[in-house]
Amino acid sequence: MTQEKLTNEAINLLKQLIETQSFSSEEDVTAAHIETWFKQYKIDYKRTKNNVWAVNKFFDETKPTLLLNSHHDTVKPNSGYTKDPFKAIVEDGKLYGLGSNDAGGCLVSLIATFTHFYNYENLKYNLVIVASAEEESSGPNGLNSMLPLIPEIDVAIVGEPTLMNLAVAEKGLVVFDAVVEGTPSHAAHPNDNNAIYNTIEVLQWFKDFKFEKGSEALGDVKLTVTQIKAGSQHNVVPADVNLVIDVRVNDAYSNAEIAQILQDKSPCTKIKPRSLRLNSSSIPMNHDLVKAGIAMGRTTYGSPTLSDQAVLSCPSLKLGPGDSTRSHSADEFIYLNEIEEGIKIYVELLNRVIV
Repeated sequence: MTQEKLTNEAINLLKQLIETQSFSSEEDVTAAHIETWFKQYKIDYKRTKNNVWAVNKFFDETKPTLLLNSHHDTVKPNSGYTKDPFKAIVEDGKLYGLGSNDAGGCLVSLIATFTHFYNYENLKYNLVIVASAEEESSGPNGLNSMLPLIPEIDVAIVGEPTLMNLAVAEKGLVVFDAVVEGTPSHAAHPNDNNAIYNTIEVLQWFKDFKFEKGSEALGDVKLTVTQIKAGSQHNVVPADVNLVIDVRVNDAYSNAEIAQILQDKSPCTKIKPRSLRLNSSSIPMNHDLVKAGIAMGRTTYGSPTLSDQAVLSCPSLKLGPGDSTRSHSADEFIYLNEIEEGIKIYVELLNRVIV
């Protein structure tokens, strides 16, 4: 099959995915569409819950394995849509629809690329593709659940919109729940230990606090207080104030180190991470995939946004068609020529590394 025909078929698959609701943990029908693709191209595949995966035809356990991964779940459409989010609309070279950019264009481009190489013999790397579920919610039945089932991965390409430039590192995430305590009382009585007033200094501490170690690829750790909750009625001083702190972690720290630092230093009486599993990720600049991409004229950068890279322990590269700034936006779209270019670059990159 020609690359042009494969591209057209990939775009048709994306249109099907757009027109099928697939919120996180509700991806059963989009998984069925992906199964149909594999059946059509006679690719031996497996489905585990809503994850669909396959290995190349001549898989060789003695060779290293390269994972191709992107997701087929979406967030819910926001109220700003002027077009039907579940209608694949083509206008002025753009394909509109929920999930078109994040990350449908990446997914169908990777599926087409895997299909292109499926029957190749004597590849330097095995290929594994996982069309994964629950990425948007970091759910328990997504890529993380597949890692014990698929062959051990040596390196990965994770499809997210990067304008086909090389995201060689990605920030991790730790969300903390913190408590500022005080003395509860009636609002009419004196109280020198008002939890809400105590929060002023705590918020200033979080605003001013800086982690010492920066990163060439990812810059500084970014700490942001994102939620605050206290009180139940006007005449009662509450016993405590609850804060939520979002910390985007560079590759100079592990999530466990970030948690220890804040537990040791922050002025909160209680501060606890919700999870430590979404670590930062990266790939060495001297890896063959990166060197090949640079040779093809692609630029490198560090990504501030989270993806399924966070659950991988191997080196990983984020790379895909589309623009991250369009993700989760109203009237989401991807250019059709971005998908065409994406497949072309994926194929050329793998030709330089695995053939």
